[in-house]
Amino acid sequence: MNRQKVTSTLLAMLLITSGFALPSVSARRKSPEFTIAEPSGKTTLLSSFKGKVVVMEFLFIKSEHCMRVARTLNELNDELGPRGFQAVGVVFDPPSARPVDANAGAQMVSYIVDYFKLKYPVGYSTKREVDGYLGRTGTEILNIPQVVVIDRTGTIRAASGGRGGDPSLEDKNSLRSLINDLLKEGLPASGKK
Repeated sequence: MNRQKVTSTLLAMLLITSGFALPSVSARRKSPEFTIAEPSGKTTLLSSFKGKVVVMEFLFIKSEHCMRVARTLNELNDELGPRGFQAVGVVFDPPSARPVDANAGAQMVSYIVDYFKLKYPVGYSTKREVDGYLGRTGTEILNIPQVVVIDRTGTIRAASGGRGGDPSLEDKNSLRSLINDLLKEGLPASGKK
């Protein structure tokens, strides 16, 4: 083999093996528990939605991209909610921001819920709690919004952030298609729509 082929082969092997060391989005794993603290003071456990298809968006209030996805989830929640779909939003602090106290977080959430007329549960959390749920370490780049799709059994089936994440989850038609497929799973033959 000539030197160029050996170098190319070694470089390819290095790239392939280094990819295994990077964090990735792992589909088909049990969703960890998560507490959604709503502005009203009500707290809801993510596990309370078991039996529904859940799309949870972790978002920043000052991100237009996040707000666009929130509006998409609102539309899909209206459309598919009666069939067993549940959208959930979790607002949290950007990594470079000072942590916001719970009262200020609740006020921010109330503002966006009212302004965008969101009809699904939206709560507030800390970056630390969000990182814990996502399994994200401080060295990983935080892509927002983070969209996590959970099936009726409480299993994460897709996520948009991190290496291996699916950015199509932020597209209304792609997300609708995935939700529709998951809504059909686990239903008796007579209950399929």
